[in-house]
Amino acid sequence: MRTILVTGGTGQLAQAIARAAAAFPELGRVSVVGRPEFDFDHPHTIAAVLAAHQPALVVNAAAWTAVDAAESEPEAAGRANASGPATVAQICAESDTKLVHISTDYVYDGCKGAPYTEADSPNPTGVYGSTKLAGERAVLEHMADAVVLRTSWVYAETGKNFVLTMLNAARRLPELRVVADQRGCPTNADDLAHAVLGVAGHMLGNPQAPTGGIYHAAGSGETSWHGFAEAIFEAAAAHGRARPIVHPIATADWPTPARRPPDSRLDCTKLAATFGVRLPDWQPSLRRAVAAICAASP
Repeated sequence: MRTILVTGGTGQLAQAIARAAAAFPELGRVSVVGRPEFDFDHPHTIAAVLAAHQPALVVNAAAWTAVDAAESEPEAAGRANASGPATVAQICAESDTKLVHISTDYVYDGCKGAPYTEADSPNPTGVYGSTKLAGERAVLEHMADAVVLRTSWVYAETGKNFVLTMLNAARRLPELRVVADQRGCPTNADDLAHAVLGVAGHMLGNPQAPTGGIYHAAGSGETSWHGFAEAIFEAAAAHGRARPIVHPIATADWPTPARRPPDSRLDCTKLAATFGVRLPDWQPSLRRAVAAICAASP
């Protein structure tokens, strides 16, 4: 049976892809691998895992995603986000294995003032974005027909993400302060997983189609972090959760080691035109996720 290999272990997207696999039985088996079996800090594990699974397609969802910690640990971030993916791409190219690589909106500085298209020049402002951009370039250098999917503001019902952080904070505090001058596209990991597998199906079903390159894949619509928080609490209130007061603040009022892009909205037109894949509006997806979180932890 054909195998799709997903890296990233217990990460939000890797687990979401594992859940979504049932909706794509035509793709074959979906296997998820992570540390210590597959570890970018130990490059020999990459070749060993790929040789053992012999996949038809790899989804590289493994990454260093601790944005602030990357500023003080650039070498580790570089191994996870650049040199590791480069090795995956090299092996995939040598074995004629298809590759989907997950990247980020942090490759942009956020100063355009309009949604970014794939034609816009990247200009990362921190280590995380710089290493992810280096990873993109290395992947495509080794494998021109690889597909790179840039996404943004990803959350899930488990793990570490903004939705769970807000809901947990609301259990402790009646008032919260949330940045209101950064805009982006919230992306539900389950929606992204379906998009990834839709792209994978297209690549495997049309192996000669010239689809390699960079694509944007994020939830439809946009908001600020403050607007995102308000939507989270509105959804949670429908399930009996207390709704805190959310004070809008400026980025300058919440300093972090890494600079965040003030406006990293992504235009996903190219993804829809090429693969027929479009992620749904972020608000209904958020309400479903919050409902599941509240049901699991009343």
